[in-house]
Amino acid sequence: MALVHTGVDRLARMAGAAQATAADLTRAGAYAARTFGSPAGIRGLAVEWAWLTAHLAVYPAGFVREHLHAPTGHRTDPLPPLHRSLVVTDVEAAGTPILLLHGIMDNRSVFTVFRRALRRRGFGVVHAVNYSLFTEDIRTAAHRLSQQVDELRELAGAERVHIVGHSLGGMIARYYVQRMGGAAAVDTLVTLGSPHGGTLAAHLLPTPLARQLRPGSDVIAELARPAPACDTRFLVVWSRMDQMVLPQRNGRLRHPDLDVEELEIRDLGHLSLPIDPRTVHWVAAALGRTARSHHPSSPGQPYSRVTSERSASARHPHSDAASITPPRRARSCP
Repeated sequence: MALVHTGVDRLARMAGAAQATAADLTRAGAYAARTFGSPAGIRGLAVEWAWLTAHLAVYPAGFVREHLHAPTGHRTDPLPPLHRSLVVTDVEAAGTPILLLHGIMDNRSVFTVFRRALRRRGFGVVHAVNYSLFTEDIRTAAHRLSQQVDELRELAGAERVHIVGHSLGGMIARYYVQRMGGAAAVDTLVTLGSPHGGTLAAHLLPTPLARQLRPGSDVIAELARPAPACDTRFLVVWSRMDQMVLPQRNGRLRHPDLDVEELEIRDLGHLSLPIDPRTVHWVAAALGRTARSHHPSSPGQPYSRVTSERSASARHPHSDAASITPPRRARSCP
């Protein structure tokens, strides 16, 4: 009889989980229909398909490993005006290396536009890396990222670096910063379309890596644990049209111990986030300031919004413009 009761309880739990997942998928489907059916949604889909086509053309070249070159210093005479102005106003910001980390089943070619834009704005060392397409564990990838960060710091002679991670790349970098002591080496972590709360889309793949990206997974739970002294700054870009992060709100980073600023995009798909001018402008402006007591900049678009996770009380006087709130300084990760 006890075995029967155990079996019934197990079936009831499985049925409840399946019902909850189905309800989440139904809500996500309804939300997607409302979002993608709007004029802005149609434009966003057009941009997504156009960039997908262009990205496929450069994708093979992205497998070629990018070689690190030692920086040549900070002489201003041979530099273009934008680079020269950043060096003159904040030589530390111009010299802080930036490491770019791609998403699942992708390579460094996804940052073709983003990397060029950062270099044009004056950042001297912008380096994109690849990790294996057959990666099955976020923790293992984070260990490899730790080695790549150390290599970049040694070459550039820098104490700390910035990391920009797209999709899965942002989750790998976050794990490194929060759970492996990476906060000591990472000044700012930028995540573009990363599923911080997990994504229901991961249920479509029966792989160990996909299971780690599902809501409630062991990795998601581990990242939700206290990080009582994390002084890495987090810049989070998420989109209400993200077709890979479901529900889209899971692209937001909610953690009481982290210093988080958000840029909300309402009309762009998952793959297009690294090429969006608003994203590039906001990230470049934030990375161009090394002082921690700063105010987040607004890209000036009515369909984007900048907020801080710490406080949502301050509001721009115009309701259609970006909402700006100053972040509170966080502490360092264990």
